[in-house]
Amino acid sequence: MGEQTPIIRRPDQLSIGRTDAEIRQACASGTWARIHRGAYVDSGHLSRLDAYGRHRLRTEAVACAASTGAAVSHISAAVLHGFELWNTPLEVVHLSRNRRGGGRKSARRHVHSASLTDNEITEVDGLRVTTQARTVADLARVLPFEQALVVGNSALHRSSLTTEALTDSIVLSPNHPRHRHALHALAAMDSRIESVGESRSLALFIREHLPLPEPQVEIHDARALVGRVDFLWREQRTVGEFDGRIKYGRLVPAGRSAEDVLWNEKLREDRLRDAGWQVARWTWSDLSTPSVVAGRITAAFSRGPVRYQPAPTAPVPECRVG
Repeated sequence: MGEQTPIIRRPDQLSIGRTDAEIRQACASGTWARIHRGAYVDSGHLSRLDAYGRHRLRTEAVACAASTGAAVSHISAAVLHGFELWNTPLEVVHLSRNRRGGGRKSARRHVHSASLTDNEITEVDGLRVTTQARTVADLARVLPFEQALVVGNSALHRSSLTTEALTDSIVLSPNHPRHRHALHALAAMDSRIESVGESRSLALFIREHLPLPEPQVEIHDARALVGRVDFLWREQRTVGEFDGRIKYGRLVPAGRSAEDVLWNEKLREDRLRDAGWQVARWTWSDLSTPSVVAGRITAAFSRGPVRYQPAPTAPVPECRVG
């Protein structure tokens, strides 16, 4: 989880002789930042954290101040487990308690009331947290389809969570009003998907009623391994590649430039085409216009050996957060 930022707690400060007036002055001067009632952090440390790091810090402060029996859950549990999220607000810390009613929500804290067994609780960095399976099951129920797919694929790819364990967790609550929504997201999750962009691409294929590809497939030509592609439509002889900027940015290997990576990508694509594969590429910004991405893919299909005929489809029901 990286460098731990120490939380400054009011009782500890009072015990060493600091007064409430001095605490208020430290906050007013910008030396400290208040992250929860009676909990502060050095402002310099806080400014160096990303949104996930700030949420982890607030989660620790809120969870340590909560009553016995509360467990970090939902989005906050996903952050503590190290799962990726997309377009999911991180302003609110989520807790769950095993009780039928009495849930509460404020601007910075949401306490859920839910059936929660001891087997669905684990420990992360000394905090009570819902298990990986329960966390993804909870989010599959409450997040829109695309966001649920992102966190589910991330959990399956990055952790020890299995599809079987996730299924078991979801089916434990068949009467939940969002049960069918969770099953819809579960059916699309795939542990082979490696990034947020690829998960969003998969959601796009489903919404646009495209044939579902095989993710992360190695392609060989007559010489050797050409490389591993993000998506493969075998029947249509088409490769799909999601181009995230990170590939040409901070993850460029040492001693090489972004131009080197781009040139090697061109050579790789030339080899794919020479081997008889059509190639469709799209970027992060393209995902905001699904019809553009779908058009590139179907155009590649039409250049392949099997002419693509889109199947008749029914409208996709709109999913709303309950």
